[in-house]
Amino acid sequence: MSERHTYRVIVRGTWEDLTEEGRARLLAEAGDHGMTSMRFTEEGTLSYEASPLKHFSMRYVVVSDAADGEEMAAAIAEDRAAATLRGLGHGFGELRSTVTDLDTMKINRKSRSRR
Repeated sequence: MSERHTYRVIVRGTWEDLTEEGRARLLAEAGDHGMTSMRFTEEGTLSYEASPLKHFSMRYVVVSDAADGEEMAAAIAEDRAAATLRGLGHGFGELRSTVTDLDTMKINRKSRSRR
């Protein structure tokens, strides 16, 4: 069995070719997709600003084979994002991802000061 890693992936994009109905729905739901909605989940969480309604981000947790690396985690998250956005009927442009491998991330801990 190959080693599995957990990745946090932020997928970013720009809204494109939104219908009037889609734009109205995004504006009406903007309060549910602000700063407080930013969580990493397998299903992904969508966040965006209502004004200007231009950019969005989606946050994902992806678990995959370590040998496949960050590139595969990004591809999986981008596929999930595209499927979700298409399912909602929203147009979008090229997706870009930032990936963090939680299993190889170095944590710098502050040393306790001596008294």
